[in-house]
Amino acid sequence: MGDYISVKEILMQWQAYIMRYKKESRIAVKFENNRTYIERFKKLEGARWSSEHKVWHLPDRDDYRIQFGIPLQTILNKEHLEKIESFRKWLLSKRLSSNTILVYTDAMKVFLTFFNDKKVSDISNQDIIQFNNEYIIKKKLSSSYQNQMVNAIKKFYSTVEHKQLEIELIHRPKMEKLLPNVLSKEEVKMILEAHSNIKHRVMLSLIYSCGLRCGELLALKPVHIDSKRNLILIKQGKGKKDRIVPLSPKILELLRVYYPLYKPQIYLFEGQVPGHQYDSRTLQLILKQALYKVKINKPVTLHWLRHSFATHLLESGTDLRYIQELLGHNSSKTTEIYTFVSTKSIQKIVSPFDNL
Repeated sequence: MGDYISVKEILMQWQAYIMRYKKESRIAVKFENNRTYIERFKKLEGARWSSEHKVWHLPDRDDYRIQFGIPLQTILNKEHLEKIESFRKWLLSKRLSSNTILVYTDAMKVFLTFFNDKKVSDISNQDIIQFNNEYIIKKKLSSSYQNQMVNAIKKFYSTVEHKQLEIELIHRPKMEKLLPNVLSKEEVKMILEAHSNIKHRVMLSLIYSCGLRCGELLALKPVHIDSKRNLILIKQGKGKKDRIVPLSPKILELLRVYYPLYKPQIYLFEGQVPGHQYDSRTLQLILKQALYKVKINKPVTLHWLRHSFATHLLESGTDLRYIQELLGHNSSKTTEIYTFVSTKSIQKIVSPFDNL
């Protein structure tokens, strides 16, 4: 491929679509798991692999959009652009997170580009079904993307167009029931002890010991650490909710070594520029380096440490309601998924094979 892939090849071998990755618009490209294709794709400028989404992706640039057959952002007509801007302002007025606003507005850009020759008011439920079949299904996009798109369309029409859609006509896929990935306690210990750098050790250890999301860790400030009561205040986590989590005495010891060495100005963990948050991609790289050092070949992400925290608590007998509070879940159903990966009860079951 060098630095170019022909349109003919794309039509035959490749499927491309816009995705939101780490608050950035990217072009996801799906293709056969073929070493030749991978090597060719990796030569494209900015090409990356997402272990979370299991897809290769590129910067959202006009030249890549043209190359992979994705409509240019500028193809939206004036009316569509004005409607999307009205939608964005409404989302801002509701004080939704910047990531949610980007996801919803990007979804509407994709949707309205598909119907660029129609007025927004003329788009019907039948058109949405057509979009579902000819764009989402045809490109074999994920069920989560499909649900995300339907949610954006619903909200757009109810707020901007003041028009209620017949939801029962809109096809919603069954969500995939994927179990969370969990590491053993032995694996977690190896990963957390892999780095000699105290800053790297503290960051990874805090994610596991408190069940934090990556963004929650990087948003921590020194004032959020309550060493008197052994608590950490998580400010404005997912859903803009504050919560408190217990501070492990062992973590507190590590923090007392870390703090005077690095002297953070605003955030507890800062990058090369004082006063600025540590970069999430660098933190993921730190995890990958730890995995390499301890020879763990699993595609571990930072979120695996959070999953492992919840599962290990459950296996040690912690009530599910407390785990829900510690993780900041709105619904107990979200937390209940960890009961399916906990081995405490499963290991007690005797296989009938053993009694033959």
